[in-house]
Amino acid sequence: MMSTPYPLEEELGMRYYASETRGIGGRLRTKPEDFVVDEIPLPFREVDDGPYLICRLTKTNWELQRAVKEIAKRLGISHRRIAWAGTKDKNAVTTQLISIYGLAPGAIEQVNLGDISLEVIGRSQHPLTLGGLLGNRFDILIRDCTPECLPERVHEVTGVASTGVPNYYGLQRFGVIRPVTHIVGESILRGDYEAAVVTYIGRAYRLETEEAQKARARFAETRDARAALAELPVQMTYERAMANHLVADPDDYAGALRALPPKLLSLLVSAFQSHLFNRALSRRIDEGMPLTEPVIGDRLLFQDGREDVVTARNIRAALLHIRRGRCQIAMFIPGSGAVVPHGRMDAIMQELMQATGIDARDFERASVRGDEV
Repeated sequence: MMSTPYPLEEELGMRYYASETRGIGGRLRTKPEDFVVDEIPLPFREVDDGPYLICRLTKTNWELQRAVKEIAKRLGISHRRIAWAGTKDKNAVTTQLISIYGLAPGAIEQVNLGDISLEVIGRSQHPLTLGGLLGNRFDILIRDCTPECLPERVHEVTGVASTGVPNYYGLQRFGVIRPVTHIVGESILRGDYEAAVVTYIGRAYRLETEEAQKARARFAETRDARAALAELPVQMTYERAMANHLVADPDDYAGALRALPPKLLSLLVSAFQSHLFNRALSRRIDEGMPLTEPVIGDRLLFQDGREDVVTARNIRAALLHIRRGRCQIAMFIPGSGAVVPHGRMDAIMQELMQATGIDARDFERASVRGDEV
């Protein structure tokens, strides 16, 4: 294991690399086609009479929330009738399932959008829900890699990765240009809606345009929503929607948050949970606990979705299951539900929660569904 040399990764809880091999350099996502993501859905059984139309959505260089709103607009329905299992990248070519409530199959012919296609898969009695997928398959092209000893370095890293790596939530969960989603989510859970809005609109990062940085900094300093609405670039639709609400109803920061799409609000809270996960995983490494061998109290997640807990009685069987690829060591992420602690990882997570001063009641109040704050 090697400690990260990057302060941002340290801040986001991603404190270790599995490999000590020097990186290969290069550039990701020179164009969207360099980053292809195919969702691996849960087993889907077609039915004839379910109210939800299941479609395969393929998009190129579209942010998912905006793509869904545009699809809904073409269909003449509310975007709230559309659901999905995983939020995919913008600067990429992505394929995933979506569910649309109360739509006839032929209606999707009304969706004629560049770089977006829909294919009817079947019908279901239930909508898709966030997290309801097996995973994602990636096809990534890295351009302009450092040529020196490239095959050897790739071989070394591949060998290390084959034995197991810390499966952190990556930068995209927190914001590639502005990694603030976990900070906003924590403020929401604390009930400090003003701090959440000011962070979302007003925290500037150097990778943004100078225009955007100035507009954000001015709002953070003055809280002047009318000026922000005039200065924020037009493509910042979410920030402008929040500012527009504050112009109409000053100091209603909870209402400004509700101007965001419900699923985005939910993702903000999820980002805080992801931050906790990363920090807990790094603590596991700090304490010398293995990533691919179970210890008593570890939680196991099987490929079919079944869960189990490692005990002194089943630890050998658990190790065998892991080595045969039937399950993986997992970690419970806190939310509004009650937690029954089983082992050291649960204790670490509780320690992190206590340090933040946030508990299950805060998740209950904030509503992880994202339709209330």
